Order: sequence, then structure tokens, then C-alpha cells
Amino acid sequence: MAAPPSAAAAPPPARRCPPLPAAEPLLFLATLALGLQGPLATQYLWDRLGAEHGYSGPNATSPAGCGNGSAATEPLRQEVEALVSHWNLYINLGGFFVGLFSVTLFGPWSDSIGRRPALILPAAGMAMQAAIYLLVMYLQLHVAYFLLGRVLSGLMGDYNLILASCFAYVADTSDKRTRTFRIAILEACLGIAGMLASIGGGQWRKAQGYINPFWLVLAVSLAATLYAAFCLQESVKQQKPAKLFTLQHYKAVYRLYTAPEHLSSKRKLALYSLAFFLLVTVHFGTKDLFVLYELGSPLCWAADLIGYGSATSYLTYLSSLGGLWLLQLCLEDTWVAEIGLISNISGLVVISLATTTSLMFTGYGILFLSMAATPVIRAKLSKLVSETEQGALFASVACVEGLCSLVATGVFNSLYPASLHFMRGFPFLFGAVILLIPAAILGWIEIWDSNHDYSHFSDASLSPADG
Repeated sequence: MAAPPSAAAAPPPARRCPPLPAAEPLLFLATLALGLQGPLATQYLWDRLGAEHGYSGPNATSPAGCGNGSAATEPLRQEVEALVSHWNLYINLGGFFVGLFSVTLFGPWSDSIGRRPALILPAAGMAMQAAIYLLVMYLQLHVAYFLLGRVLSGLMGDYNLILASCFAYVADTSDKRTRTFRIAILEACLGIAGMLASIGGGQWRKAQGYINPFWLVLAVSLAATLYAAFCLQESVKQQKPAKLFTLQHYKAVYRLYTAPEHLSSKRKLALYSLAFFLLVTVHFGTKDLFVLYELGSPLCWAADLIGYGSATSYLTYLSSLGGLWLLQLCLEDTWVAEIGLISNISGLVVISLATTTSLMFTGYGILFLSMAATPVIRAKLSKLVSETEQGALFASVACVEGLCSLVATGVFNSLYPASLHFMRGFPFLFGAVILLIPAAILGWIEIWDSNHDYSHFSDASLSPADG
């Protein structure tokens, strides 16, 4: 006689970590690791290359134009600045171009195989990069090994693949009604992690040097890897085997923007992508210049004020999350994004004219809703594609974001020295003008959709009478 089902069924194996349907902790850990690593690596390059060229010490980071400069050391300072800038460029370009191919390979692959492999690999790659950086510091290896670490991390997807996979994970586990707010929560994790990294990293480096903070980068990266491997619940409902090394993954990204069906959706996809590119480029470009702008005359901020300013800029992620939640109660997502863009434009205009500390912090305050537009655009892009294309979509968005960083660095860092002689804050004013374009794109699509829906409703209401 067969045993009853309760007796026949084997007890489930014990799990050390219950599966959680939450990508937020993983993105927080990865962003914290990246936020610590980026500034620390740049400062290490400055100190290491400065020492090799006979230029180091406290005056190495003193702002020009605030009474700390020395005419005798200025040529040497400029030489070290150029070297650090070039190595940063090589490292960033190497990571970007390698990551461009790996992200668009792993992203569509995760639509079939699942999100967890596409999160484990890049987190492990970031841990490997941190380990190589530690070896460089311990053994005083050539700084070119920094480039090797970044390239190896790029081969495994780097931070951009984590970003893409986390947003795809949220799209998998949310409905269209709640998706915008869920994406905004993810972006708030970026802000909190960035704020902790900016406050803690610099102070820790001053107290204990570079090696101990980089051990934390390694530990946090390993924690992200373990979370993805053992604690994260898979979000892809219908997993199926898929080859990794095939051109079909790249074609999946290409088809998103070129497939002939649903022409209006493809047009919106292209327009939203353009709006996202311009918005994020301005965000990256202006963020890179805040510290330089604050260090120089007439503001001449010290390290404590720069820290407060940086923390205030990161708080906009949280204030934008709260504002988004409140505004969604009475407004459509598009108009919430428009209010966010108005906040961004107004804040940048005030900052461009700031000559006092109070006016600078006023500009930071006006930016309190500036991060409300990006989650809206990400959510709208996600709603334009099917469930089986979320990985391909967010892989392409991550590549656009990487391109934004390169374009922003090239444009805004070139514009700032070129405009010093007539208006120090001109790049911020330039960014505010550029943001008028995404504002116009979002408004036009919303009005066009409203008119289109109204015409369909009118046709439907008139058809019975015609019959």
C-alpha cells in the first residue's frame, strides 16, 4: 500500500538564507563599493604619481585661486594633473568599451537563463578588481595594473550589468502601476550608498590611508556576490537554457529599436532613450564639476563644506523619492517628471550664479526633486517592451548610461576651463538649457498620447450611432 503523500514527501532542505525577492540590498552594496573605490583610486593615483614626480603633500590638493598656490610648483602640479587625468581616461575607456560588449551579451542572456547569474558574475568581477587594486598598493606595482583590474571587471559585466540586472529584476517583480515607484526606490539606494561612501571614504583615507578602505571595498563586493548567489530569489518565471556566446543576444538589443511592429512604440523608445541620454549626461557632467566649482574663488570651500554639499546632493535621491510618491497621488507620471525637470533646471540656474555659500546651498535645495524624472523614464521604457525583453532593454539603457558618463566628462570638463574667463558657472547654465529638450520630449509624447486616446474614444462612442 502506497504511503500517504505527507509521509512520502521528503522534508525540504534547510536553507541558510531564505530567498528574498529584493534586488535593493545588492544594488546598495555594489554602489557602496563603487562609491568608495572611484574617489580613492583617483586620490591614490594622485599621491603615487605625484610622489614619483617629486610633487606630493598637503599642497597637492589645494585649490588654485584661494591663496594656496605656488608659482614655482605650478608646472609640476599641472604635469601630475595631466598624468592622473590620462590614467583615469584610460581606465574608464577600457572599462566602458569592454563592458559595452559584455553587458549587451549578458543582459539579453538573463532574459532566458535568469537574473541571478547576471548579478553574480559582475559582483564577483568587482571583487576581483578590488583585489588587484590591493595588490598594486601592497606590492607597489605599476599603476597600469589598475587598467587590468578594470578590464577584467568589464569582461564580467562590471557595475553597469548589476545596474541593468537590478532594474530588470524590479520590472520582473512589479506590475505597471507600481513599477515607477519601485524603480525610484532602487535609485534612492544609489543615493544612500553614494552618500555613505562620500562621507566615510574620505575621512577613513585621511585616518588610515588607502589599504584599509580598499579591504572594505573587497568585502562589500564579496557580500554582494554572496547575496546574489544564496539569498536572492530568481525573478524570471520561465527559465530556459540559452547559449551565452551567440550573436542572437546582440540582435535582441538591436531589434528593440528597429523591429517594424508597433511603430509608435519604437518611436517612443527612441525618444525616451534620447531624453534619458540628455538628462543623465547633464546629471553626470554637473556632478563632476560641483567640487571644482566649490573649491575655486569666490566660494573657496574647505573640506567640511564640500562634504556637506556632497551629502546634500545625495539627499536629492531621498527627497525625490518622497516627492514622487506624493505627486503620484494626484498626477500622471509624465507630469511628475516635468516637475522634477523644472526643479533640476531651476537649481542649476541658481548654482550657475552662486557667489556665496548661502546661494550655493539654496541651489542644492531647489534640486530637491531633480531625481524624479529618471525613474519615470526608466519605467516608461520598461512598459514599452515585453516581459522577455527586460534584460535586453536595461542592458541597452546601461550602455547609454556608460556613454553618458564619457560624453559628460568630455563636454563639461572641457567647457569649464574654457568659460572661466567670462562665467565660472556657465556649464551649469548650459546644462539647464539642455534639460529643456527632455522636458519638451516628455511633454510632447504625453500630449500626443492623450489626443490619440481621445480620438479613439470619440470614434468608439460615435460608432453605435453610425450603425
